[in-house]
Amino acid sequence: MHHRVNILGTPVSSLTMDELFRDWESVIKEGKKAQVCITPVNSLLAARATARVQAIYQHADYVLCDGVPVKWASKFVGDPIKERITGLDVLPRIFPFALQNNFSIFLLGASPGVAETLQKVMEVKHPGVKIVGTFVPPFRAEFSKEENEEMIAAINAVKPDILLVSLTAPKQDIWIAENLEKLETHVAIGIGGAFEVAAGMIQRAPLWMQKSGLEWFYRFLQEPKRMFKRYFVEAPLFIPLVLKQRFSKHSGRL
Repeated sequence: MHHRVNILGTPVSSLTMDELFRDWESVIKEGKKAQVCITPVNSLLAARATARVQAIYQHADYVLCDGVPVKWASKFVGDPIKERITGLDVLPRIFPFALQNNFSIFLLGASPGVAETLQKVMEVKHPGVKIVGTFVPPFRAEFSKEENEEMIAAINAVKPDILLVSLTAPKQDIWIAENLEKLETHVAIGIGGAFEVAAGMIQRAPLWMQKSGLEWFYRFLQEPKRMFKRYFVEAPLFIPLVLKQRFSKHSGRL
C-alpha cells in the first residue's frame, strides 16, 4: 500500500515513478490485477461532480498526479505528493520496462492509425518489445454490448501483461473499472492522449514549460477546439475548490 492524498475527495497516489514501476513489476509477476488512473484537474472535477467516477477513483489501485496544479494542491492542503506522474512521462518508460522484463503490451483506443504508428515507432526504438495487439473501438460515449465484447475478446486472445487504454478520461477509467475482471491482463492503465505524443504525431511542450506548469498552454495552442473547455471552463473551478478544502475542517490526509 502507498500513501494517498485527498484532493477534492479523490485519493491521489503519492509515490515516485521508480516506486510505481517496481509495484507494477510485482503485480505482473505475482499474477495480480491493478487499475491505474492518471488524473489531471478535469478528472478530479469529474469525480467531484459524478459519484460513479468518484467511486472508481476511490477503488482504483493507483490514481496518479497528472499536472502541476494537482501537485500544488497537495502541498497547499498540507500533504505534498512525492512526484508529478503524467501519462506523457509514463508511456515512453513502459516500453523499455516491458522489454527488460519480457512483458507484453496491448494498445486500445486513440484515433484510427495512431496505435499502429505507435507500435511501429516503439518496435524500432526498442527492438524485441512485445506489442501483441492494437484495437480501435468506435468513437462514441458508450459502447454497445457487442462492441464491448469484441474489445474484450481481442485483448483476451493475446493475454497482455499491460493494457494501455486511450479513450480520454474519465471514460477510459470507467471502462477499465467495469471490465477489468473480464480482462486477461494484469496492469490496465488509462493513458489519455499520450499515444499521439509518444508516436511523434503531436509534439510535447519544451521541458521548461513542463516544469513551470505551462504545458497546458502548449497543448491548448496545438488543439484549441478540444482543449478550450478543459482549460478555460473547467480548470478555473479548481483553485476555489482547493481553497475551500484547505480552510475546511478536513485535512488533506487519507
